[in-house]
Amino acid sequence: MQEQVTSVEGAECVAVGLQLGMKRKHGLVVPRVRALAKGMACGEDGGVMDRRTFLAGTGATLATGVVAKRFSFARKLGVSSASFAIRNRFSRVAQTPPGVAVFDGPVGFLEHCHRLQTVGVQISVRGWSERDLGKKLRAKAEALGMYLEGQISLPRTEADVERFDAEVAAAKEIGVTILRTVMLGGRRYENFNSAADWAAFGKSSWQRLTWAEPVAKKHGVKLALENHKDWRIDEMLAILKRISSKHVGVNLDTGNNLALLEDPHAVVEALAPHTITTHLKDMAVQEYEQGFLLSEVPLGEGFLDLKRIVATCEKANPHVRHNLEMITRNPLKVPCLTQRYWKTFGQRPVQDLIAALDRVRSNKPTAPLPSIAGKSPAEQVAYEQAHNARSVAYAHGHLKI
Repeated sequence: MQEQVTSVEGAECVAVGLQLGMKRKHGLVVPRVRALAKGMACGEDGGVMDRRTFLAGTGATLATGVVAKRFSFARKLGVSSASFAIRNRFSRVAQTPPGVAVFDGPVGFLEHCHRLQTVGVQISVRGWSERDLGKKLRAKAEALGMYLEGQISLPRTEADVERFDAEVAAAKEIGVTILRTVMLGGRRYENFNSAADWAAFGKSSWQRLTWAEPVAKKHGVKLALENHKDWRIDEMLAILKRISSKHVGVNLDTGNNLALLEDPHAVVEALAPHTITTHLKDMAVQEYEQGFLLSEVPLGEGFLDLKRIVATCEKANPHVRHNLEMITRNPLKVPCLTQRYWKTFGQRPVQDLIAALDRVRSNKPTAPLPSIAGKSPAEQVAYEQAHNARSVAYAHGHLKI
């Protein structure tokens, strides 16, 4: 089966095929499944047959024990909603683009991730108290044997604590105990023009966290603070030490701090003792005239040592959760050779820049960096689906999660 996909249903065929071990690259081909997928799901002429028919056909294969043999380990991989940012975006527009099958809300997203054979999701808690959505999510998650994690915005003002409290309460009511949050929604080197602006942000962020922590404590949940292209290692550790609360930990993103010129494995080593959940991703880099380009790529196709990363997190916290965050988008620019990039970093040693550029030059991409430029909405969705399917296959086959 070719990995190029021309429709959403075709992408789902790839997903099912890969999760059953069809990744030739990694030597996991199950001949019967490969033939079934080629002949039934996508057709000899490349057309796509009805998804229900395909799944019915794969039922016999599932019953043969292929899946049981493949999953001879306890699966731990969930999915962050950002992994399907493209399809989620099209799910919110008034008119669905041609050829795009959108999610039927959070419950539909949960079902889709179950079809990928992952065991949980991390999604926004907004609206969980409306229309019994939270109860529906919990019922579906329990029926599918999947976990739920939330994503929540910290209070922006003291008056906003009421909103935050209500969302935390709604999450706890359906059994959610981990809520991922961030202090900065953008990127440090893009959002701020001076050291003074950055300092003001640090002060306001701390205030927001101190409003949130007592609420988390009251409801018995944990806030998982993500390293979100904002804090470097020493700054993040200082925040954790200052708050010193068992209700505040880390949502460890395995790639973000590359944009802050830090070694990704050093970030993992430093933050793993505080980590309660992760955004597991692989990364590729490439030089350009003002610095380097940074892209998420399917697991196993970048330069991160994912086995080392997972082992480090598991050693620090055997109960840590891993959420795939395979964001399909155009490469991000990290303009570390410009004056503006450095405005918020103070007196950082030049060795940081030298090490970062050496890391980029030593890890040249083996394929063009992912890009959605020029792709139709349907092609973007299929491209995203294929990236996630390949990632899940790698996590199951090589990371055993």
